[in-house]
Amino acid sequence: MSTNRQSVRVVVGGEELNVRSELPPEYTREVAAYYDDALRHIRAMAPAIEAHKAAILAGLAVTDELFRSRRSDVEVATRIEGLTEDLARLLPPAKRGSRGGGD
Repeated sequence: MSTNRQSVRVVVGGEELNVRSELPPEYTREVAAYYDDALRHIRAMAPAIEAHKAAILAGLAVTDELFRSRRSDVEVATRIEGLTEDLARLLPPAKRGSRGGGD
């Protein structure tokens, strides 16, 4: 299996980096810009913080966003599943299919 990796130039924390990725260059730039914004926010809140510590805190902030989003996705999926089951119970048995037919 061959991979088509492209080199994309991005700037993170004032550092120019070349990132090799199989993903579209626009996506790689968007991800880098998002992280750079998080890093810039940390540096604005604590200007005296060392660069490597700011990078760690920015990584933790982005990871926190990811975890919160995942938790929210699970909660929404659970609510949708419950609503689907409620709606299936309102249908006549012949229209329920495999979902909710065991009532």
